[in-house]
Amino acid sequence: MESDMLTRGLLYLFLMVVGVPGNSTVIWAFLHLGYSERKLLPADAIVLHLACVNLLVVGVRCLLETLATFQLANVFNDTGCKAVIFIYRTSRSLSIWLTFVLSAFQCLSIAPPGSSWATLRALVSRYLGFIFLALWVLNTSMSSAAIAFSLGSGNGSGLMQHGINVQFCFVRFPSRLSRDANGAGQVGRDVVPMALMATASLIILVFLYRHSQQVKTLRSGGATAGKRQGSSAEQRAAKAVVALVTMYATFYGVDNGLWVYTLTVQKTMGSSLTSDLRIFFSSLYAAISPIIIIITNRKVSKRLSCRREDEKPVQSADTALSTM
Repeated sequence: MESDMLTRGLLYLFLMVVGVPGNSTVIWAFLHLGYSERKLLPADAIVLHLACVNLLVVGVRCLLETLATFQLANVFNDTGCKAVIFIYRTSRSLSIWLTFVLSAFQCLSIAPPGSSWATLRALVSRYLGFIFLALWVLNTSMSSAAIAFSLGSGNGSGLMQHGINVQFCFVRFPSRLSRDANGAGQVGRDVVPMALMATASLIILVFLYRHSQQVKTLRSGGATAGKRQGSSAEQRAAKAVVALVTMYATFYGVDNGLWVYTLTVQKTMGSSLTSDLRIFFSSLYAAISPIIIIITNRKVSKRLSCRREDEKPVQSADTALSTM
């Protein structure tokens, strides 16, 4: 096996080894939580959905790429390429949008009771299932080009004038205009939630900073215990928001930068290196994000450590503000 193929296989193997157990753990923890409590809070439902689509990203694309690279199994004929690329693009974009939904919901959760923002949060909670459905419809429709234009590498030779080489598959567009239009649509689909997520996260961080300053001025005697607990929860929430947004901006920023480079530099069309790097960085978020969830979410960590605590009827500050 050539060194570049070995490196490629090891990178995909790393994503699979980290991402599949991590996302599976998060899914198990929240399914166990839903079974034991007979319900899931909206933020928990969003995280569960996010872990499911992240598992699709690393479990479908990275697993199959690893098997094909090491010549253990190869499903990348015409039908396989259409299915894998379609599922990958849909789940990848859903991962981005669900991260935004999570940040936006937590932004609404800090709104004071009785405000219009609190009313909007209640509406989001009530119609969360419809939001999930709308996101699936939006992202599957925007990924449908993969079904029409993807084909196996055995049928793609000589057809790369307006196509993209993704190692075992080709994505062939009928014209450069259609290729660029599809690429611009994908970039826009990523940039919009990125901007919205950054705005929501900034609002949360500003609120947490102001609240922490207020807590410092109110600390005195025995009355500070609850405040300190809330402050600790807010710090965990702030760290989780910063970590997820930073990861998102870094990995998907590189991914979209490489995508723009692929669309604008003609000579990259015949090489799979750029596409491999794009897939790696976009899948890296899906593989590493469950680690952030496991570290910052008490509900997940409690179930992993097999500790049970009595649940209080009133929602705690950690639940309300946790980005997980």
